[in-house]
Amino acid sequence: MVTEFPFGTEFYIDGKWIEPTSTTTADVVDPATERTIARVRLAGAEDVDRAVAAAKSAFPTWSRTDPRERSALLRRISEVYRRRSPELSAAITAEMGAPVKLAGKAQVPAGLGHVLTGIEVLDDYPFERLRGSTVIRREPVGVCALITPWNWPLNQILCKVVPALATGCTMVLKPSERAPLSASLLAEILAEAGVPDGVFNLVHGDGPGAGTLLAKHADVDMVSFTGSTHVGVLVSRNAAGTIKRVSLELGGKSANVVLPDADLPAAVRTVVDGCFRNTGQSCNATTRVLVQHDQAAELISLLEKAVEAISVGDPRSPGTELGPVGNKAQFEKVQALIWSGIEEGARLVTGGLGAPDGLDLGFFVKPTVFADVTPDMRIAREEIFGPVLAVLTYEDEEDAIRIANDSDYGLSGAVQSADPEHALAVARRIRTGMVGVNGAGSDLHAPFGGYGQSGNGREWGEYGFDEYTELKAILGAVAHD
Repeated sequence: MVTEFPFGTEFYIDGKWIEPTSTTTADVVDPATERTIARVRLAGAEDVDRAVAAAKSAFPTWSRTDPRERSALLRRISEVYRRRSPELSAAITAEMGAPVKLAGKAQVPAGLGHVLTGIEVLDDYPFERLRGSTVIRREPVGVCALITPWNWPLNQILCKVVPALATGCTMVLKPSERAPLSASLLAEILAEAGVPDGVFNLVHGDGPGAGTLLAKHADVDMVSFTGSTHVGVLVSRNAAGTIKRVSLELGGKSANVVLPDADLPAAVRTVVDGCFRNTGQSCNATTRVLVQHDQAAELISLLEKAVEAISVGDPRSPGTELGPVGNKAQFEKVQALIWSGIEEGARLVTGGLGAPDGLDLGFFVKPTVFADVTPDMRIAREEIFGPVLAVLTYEDEEDAIRIANDSDYGLSGAVQSADPEHALAVARRIRTGMVGVNGAGSDLHAPFGGYGQSGNGREWGEYGFDEYTELKAILGAVAHD
């Protein structure tokens, strides 16, 4: 079979594109057309060993480079990345179905944003400071295994690659086998920008195979994983035998609290964007909206109109706002959870089972809103990872905070209020790693990560740098008077 993208048949190891030793393959399927567009080889033990060995060999030299040299490299990466952004955007649309507008204006720029933020942080990062007669140093943790998902491929890759490079670590990247195209293009970009041989290595593979091998590998000093909570548990178990550092960015079931004094039309815009952007496939999506009983009918009416106006269809059409979910397995999971909402007695406001009219090919899901949702329902507790919103009601502010915090997850959240100070006071009481007030956008310098089953550690900005460093104290480094 002839495929559209000639990527994935080789791995990038020690500065060269090489033929894998493993012959096992996986198809890359365009979720909008269900056609195979590429085929990737899945790394075996010999491939992983070779990539880790390259990273280990490169570490002694790269870890001692001057931060100014690493900063100059990041600047070159940003230049090549900008030039090749159209290719990256096309790859993301093809591999995971992001509409061209979202791919070009959010997915690809998100990756570049981490590079530019990394440059800013690196220029002032305190690798060494003096406290009394003790020097406190932050040194690179070592060889890092970076395991990334398919939903925001470049964003998730570069928020790991950038701090690893900047702090002097070397790495092996294993992107999702469902979205390998943008990762292979990024490897080309890093090579063109002059990343030294062995510092960055790329192998394709699945979680049970290459992911497990990397997590268990004795020469890997750190695993940074983004994905489901279930797989995060397995990564932790596999890494435990070698006591390596594990950083996990996992799932979420975040609440958007609409306080009684909020401007409802403005709140609806924030609710819709927070849930349905990227077809609901964001770990920090606010997929529970909490509204006071007396305002529920008005909010639901506004939501129904707004969601029914969302343009769903061909992700390559400039007017499309909502593309397909990323793959068949995800489509089936979303359908099962929509059915559970119906079966458990939630009121279907709009959307529901099956594909939107006229979209019989591809993994398209109807944008769906449920009302009369109770906190014990599956759609209120489980991460759906699709365009499905659950509306829950509360009695008073204390009840809203209780419901928002009644979750195994704690990644993100939002608060809407006409009074910013009131919103801030409520935000302080929500037990999550991030809370957006009145539609605030993301901040690449702010820590990204969560509480509870949403993971541990933090990414983005200086907090991401910290994850890739070890602390050393050199005692008596300065003579006493």
